[in-house]
Amino acid sequence: MDIGKYNRIKDELFYFNLCGGISLDVRFNKGWFLLMFFAVGFALLYLWYLVFPGTENIEALRYFQREEISQGREYISLLRFMSIGCFFLELLFLVGLIFSGWAQTLAKKMQKITHNQVWGGRVLFFIFLWLSLRLLRLPFSIFSSYYWEHQWGFSVQSLYSWWQDYFLGAGLELVFMLLGVTILFFIIDRWKKMWWLVGAILTSVWLFVQVLLWPVVISPIFNEFQPAKDPEVIQMVEELSKKAEIKIDQVLIMDASRRTNSANAYFTGLGSTKRIVLYDTLLRDYSLDEVKAVVAHEMAHWKHKHVLQGLLWGVVGNLFLWFFLFVLLRSTFLKRNYYPPHTWALVLLFVLLISYVGSPIESYISRRMEIEADQMAVAITEDVPAAVRLQINLAVKNFADVSPPPFIEWFSYSHPSAPKRIQYIEAVTYDSKP
Repeated sequence: MDIGKYNRIKDELFYFNLCGGISLDVRFNKGWFLLMFFAVGFALLYLWYLVFPGTENIEALRYFQREEISQGREYISLLRFMSIGCFFLELLFLVGLIFSGWAQTLAKKMQKITHNQVWGGRVLFFIFLWLSLRLLRLPFSIFSSYYWEHQWGFSVQSLYSWWQDYFLGAGLELVFMLLGVTILFFIIDRWKKMWWLVGAILTSVWLFVQVLLWPVVISPIFNEFQPAKDPEVIQMVEELSKKAEIKIDQVLIMDASRRTNSANAYFTGLGSTKRIVLYDTLLRDYSLDEVKAVVAHEMAHWKHKHVLQGLLWGVVGNLFLWFFLFVLLRSTFLKRNYYPPHTWALVLLFVLLISYVGSPIESYISRRMEIEADQMAVAITEDVPAAVRLQINLAVKNFADVSPPPFIEWFSYSHPSAPKRIQYIEAVTYDSKP
């Protein structure tokens, strides 16, 4: 008897007995075990440091009062608990659905509903899974982004407005994800052995298209953007752009105050859609020299081509992750080159786990870019006191955790903690040209 065929039959019988008579078409292999081991391990370590954060960092006490440090921890801790809770709930749901046989059973029922139409079954299963995960996340979303933000005085948004944003965001997500599912199954059907490479190429192209079009197509759906009109801000931008040797026609002001009292800024886009965006709350609540430090920071991202760097890292990561997914799925399904509708559940489980496993890498790359931007910004403005004051005020007013446990900062911080950012800023000299 063929050994490979014998092993497949043995696997099928094992899963049939394990699941009480349901003959599963998937198996929990070493790849899933390793992914879950690292993802759950990181999540448990994160949870441990949430419960036992340790004493305040000595460096944090140089710039912040103990009350400010405690307040920041109090604000962010519950949000972190909610995030971890949501992760574990999604993980249990997906693992239970896939490896109990329910996903397979549901996929077969949906095939029957659509009279064995392959694409009909795929779409119905996707919609079921999308709705289920949306409902699982909803309590966490409404608590963290509405209730908790109101409790701490950040949100000024009405519940009606919050639901408007929620359904608008959900609708956009549904459209884009349905398009993604359709393309995924199409390339799987068309290129049985090389779909991972086609998927990686298409996803990489989408990353560039998304960054190019998002600022001018999607962002205006949620907010209004107007060119800065304050003469002092306009003059400041002109002076900074000359120093940085980059051409910036305008800085856009976003009407963030419709929803929040928090202040922020960001740099986004590619080519003709590149733009620096400031929250109107930043102009309202911060001094001009602090705003200048923010604008210089975003110009530094522009000068260093950080958006492009991030996209190139994304392309490299895409190739690896798509190949890993390909190998993992081939070894998960008992039948070779067999991808039923509930393949999508396995893809979502993979994305959930890999996002945790890869979080330290993404965070590290982002922190390095932020350090570069901070240091170049100070080299442009030649105003260390304003940059330091900005970091202190941002941290205090936004209730930032300025003394996080080292593991949490390493694992999830896209920016260095405020004391570290200040140290990098204070280390800058003005000897070299930006």
